[in-house]
Amino acid sequence: MDSRTIGILGGGQLGRMMVEAAHRLNLSTILLDTPPDSPAKQINALNTHIQGSFADAASIHELATNCDIITAEIEHVDTHILEQLEKPEYQATKLGGKKVEIQPDWKTIRTIQDKYLQHKVLIDGGVPTAEVLPIQEASEQALKDVGSVFGYPYMLKSRTMAYDGRGNFAVTSEKDIPEALSQLGTRPLYAEKWAHFKMELAVMVVRGKDAVMGYPVAETVHEKSILRVCYIPARGVSKEIQERARKLAEQAVSAFPGKGVFGVEMFLMDDETLLINELAPRPHNSGHYTIDACPTSQFEIHLRAILDLPIPPTATSLSTPTTSSIMVNILGSPDPNTPWAHLDLARSALSIPGATVHLYGKGPGRPGRKMGHITIVGASMAEVQANAAPLIAAAFDTGEIPVPKRPARPTPIVSIIMGSDSDLPVLIPACQTLQKFQIPFECTVVSAHRTPARMVSFAHSAVSRGIRVIIAGAGGAAHLPGMVASETSLPVIGVPVRGSQLAGVDSILSIVQMPRGIPVATVGINNGTNAALLAVRILASGGDAGLTERYVRFVKGMEEEVLAKAERLEKFDEEVGKEGWEVYLESK
Repeated sequence: MDSRTIGILGGGQLGRMMVEAAHRLNLSTILLDTPPDSPAKQINALNTHIQGSFADAASIHELATNCDIITAEIEHVDTHILEQLEKPEYQATKLGGKKVEIQPDWKTIRTIQDKYLQHKVLIDGGVPTAEVLPIQEASEQALKDVGSVFGYPYMLKSRTMAYDGRGNFAVTSEKDIPEALSQLGTRPLYAEKWAHFKMELAVMVVRGKDAVMGYPVAETVHEKSILRVCYIPARGVSKEIQERARKLAEQAVSAFPGKGVFGVEMFLMDDETLLINELAPRPHNSGHYTIDACPTSQFEIHLRAILDLPIPPTATSLSTPTTSSIMVNILGSPDPNTPWAHLDLARSALSIPGATVHLYGKGPGRPGRKMGHITIVGASMAEVQANAAPLIAAAFDTGEIPVPKRPARPTPIVSIIMGSDSDLPVLIPACQTLQKFQIPFECTVVSAHRTPARMVSFAHSAVSRGIRVIIAGAGGAAHLPGMVASETSLPVIGVPVRGSQLAGVDSILSIVQMPRGIPVATVGINNGTNAALLAVRILASGGDAGLTERYVRFVKGMEEEVLAKAERLEKFDEEVGKEGWEVYLESK
C-alpha cells in the first residue's frame, strides 16, 4: 500500500485505533509513549517501539530516525523539535540525510496548543467564534476588568495543557475570582465570553492534498466537561443547520496548514447561529462512531490524508442515507472500590442489536477515565434509541450517562399538512399510525389558496429539513396535494376529505387527475390510516430494517385478527345452541 513508516506521537486509545486502521492497509507504524504496554503498543508487535515521552525532544528525535512521517494522537507534544526535524540542515547533520515529514503541520499543532492563539487565527480568518481576551497578569483586578468588558458569567481558561474541561473555570461573579485564581493562577490564561448555547455539536473534518471534507454533524452530550454520548446525526437539528455546521467546520480547518483529521467542536446558539468552540489537530472522541457507521473511519481517513492516498467523496458520509448511530463513552467507575465495573456495561452491550464494543486495554478503571466506547448503529434514530434503551438504563443505574437536561424532539421525516384545521379529524388516524410505527412527524396547516406563499416555502424547504414523505389532506377542489407535488421532489400522498356536497368524490377526482410529470399517490376518501401506512412502506423501502420489521409485525397482527374473527363466526356455540355468526351479531 505504502512503504513509508508512520511514527505516532502517543500510544493511547486514539493511537490504538489508528494502528488498527493501519493494519488493515498494511501500513507500518512505530509508537512513542512512556508506558511499554500502552493501549496502542499492545496491538502492534510488528515493530520495536520507543519508550519515552511524546513531549521530550530526544525521544521524538529517536522516533524520527525510525520513521518517514510523524503524526500525533495528542497535541501536547514538543513542537520545537518537530520544527527542527523538517529543516534540511537538521536532516543533513542530525538524521544523516534522512527526510521526515510532519503532518499535520507543526505550526498548526503549536497554534492549537495555545487556545487563545487558536481563537485569534479563527477570528482573523472570519470564522465565527467566541470573543476572547488575553490575561496578561493573573490578578484579581485583571479578572474584574474582564467582567467589566464581558459581564458575568464568563469562562476563564488555561491557554495550554487543558483537556476534558481541566483548566477551565466559570466565573459567575466577582465572588468567584479568588477561587479561580487559586485553581488556575499559575497557568497562562485567557478569558472567553460566555456562549448561551442550546446544544453542542461536533464535526470531524479531513484535510487532504486536494480537498477538505466534513463528516456528518454529531450532537455531543457532556458531563463535567467530559464527552459522554454522541447522537449522529444530531437530533432535532434541521438539514439546513447541519449543512451550515459542516461548512463552518471545513472553513475553520482551512484556516490551518497541514493534512489529516481535525475534530471541530461548536455551539448551536439559541438564535440558531453557530460558534466554533475549539479544534483538535487529530482524531477525536466525537468521531469514534465513524468506525462502525461510515464507509471510512476517521482513523483510516487520517492515514490516507497524511500519506496522500485516495479519499473518495463518499468516504465521509454515513453508510446509507438512513444510517443513524449513538456512541456511548465507557468511563471508569466513580467508585474506586469497583475498578472493573466498566466491563459490566460493556458486557451488557453485547446483546444489543447493532451494538459494537470497543475496549482500550487500559486495565483497571479510575473515576472518569475513558476505558472504551460502545457504538449502536441502525437504520433510523428511532430504531437506534429503542435498541440502546437497555444500555442507557444500565448506564443510568451506574451513573455512566448523565440524565439529558432537555428532551430532544426527533427530526420529523414525514410532514402531515391540511388545507384547513377542519380536516384534522380525517388526519388524526395518520398521526396515530405514524406514532405506532415510531416515525417522527410534523403536522400543520398549509392552504394552497389562502396562504400560497407559505405553501411554496414549505414545499421548497421540505427536503433540506429532512422530510422524506408528505401527506396532504384536502377537500373540495383539493389543490393542495398537487400544488405541493409541483414544488418538491418528495413523494406526496393525497388524502381526499369528504365534503358536505359531493361526499368527497370531487376531492378524490381532483387529486387523482394530475397532469403527466406531477405524480400524487391517492388513497381512499377520509382514509388517513392508509396514507400513513403507504408512507411507512415508502420509508421502509429505503433500507430501514427496524421499520420493515415493525410493518411485518403489523401485517401479521391483521392476519391473526382476521383468523380470530373467522374462528368465532365458524364455531357453533353448544352452550346456547346457536351458530357462531349469530352469537357474533348479538355481541355487537
